[in-house]
Formats: sequence, C-alpha cells, structure tokens
Amino acid sequence: MPHQPRRSRLAYAALLLLTVALGLATRSFPAAFPEFIATYAGDALWAAAVYWGLAMIWPAARVWLLASGAGAMSLAVELSQLYQAPWLDAIRSSLPGRLVLGRGFLWSDLACYAASLALAAVADLIVCQMISGRRGPSGTL
Repeated sequence: MPHQPRRSRLAYAALLLLTVALGLATRSFPAAFPEFIATYAGDALWAAAVYWGLAMIWPAARVWLLASGAGAMSLAVELSQLYQAPWLDAIRSSLPGRLVLGRGFLWSDLACYAASLALAAVADLIVCQMISGRRGPSGTL
C-alpha cells in the first residue's frame, strides 16, 4: 500500500509565501527578469501558489489530488475571465481582485498552469521525501 505523504504546514506556508513573493516580483519589476520570465512566470507561480495553499490546508492529500484541485481552480479562474459582468469587473479592477482573478483570458495561461503544476507536484514529492527522511519512490501520487 502507498505511503501517506508527510507534509509540514509550516514548510508549505513558507513555499506559499516564497511563491507569492516571486510572482509579485515578476509583475512589479518586469525589467529585472528576462522577457520570457516576466511574461509568463506570474501566471505559472499563481497556479503553484494554489497548489501550496491546498497542500498546507490538506497535508495528507495525495499529490495527484492536489494537482487536480489546483488545476481545476486555475482553470475556473481563467475561464471566469471570459465573463464580463460589471460587478465582477469592479472586483478585477482592484489590486487584490486583479491578483486573484486576473484580467483577461489567455490560452497561454493554461499552458503556464499545466507546466507549473507539474513542477509543483515533482517538488512536492521531493519535499515529502525530505520531510519523511526516506529515499527512493515515495508512493504519494
């Protein structure tokens, strides 16, 4: 039987804060980053932040479940950008609304989310192994 993942909420809170800080940095100081990073990293890091947040809330969840949940949330937020209601646009015009809900639908964001969540899942497996002190496959998928 596969082992349950072992996660430290504190470690995942730190990953979440680091990810948010990096995402804000790429949006606030785009000239400090290569153009590709400045263009796409914010979206990729947004999805990773959702993953870390879910891992922090449900530390015993399987990696595939966290990745699926973060992917579904990311897709829902991106698709919501196709809906333009005055009340929703008012929320999106604020800084918190723009950071959480985004401004406009882009197909490239979906690719950023997918790549980011795959990397977050691999990083999660590595972190779980480090926390549990085991080597080799962790069986947490």
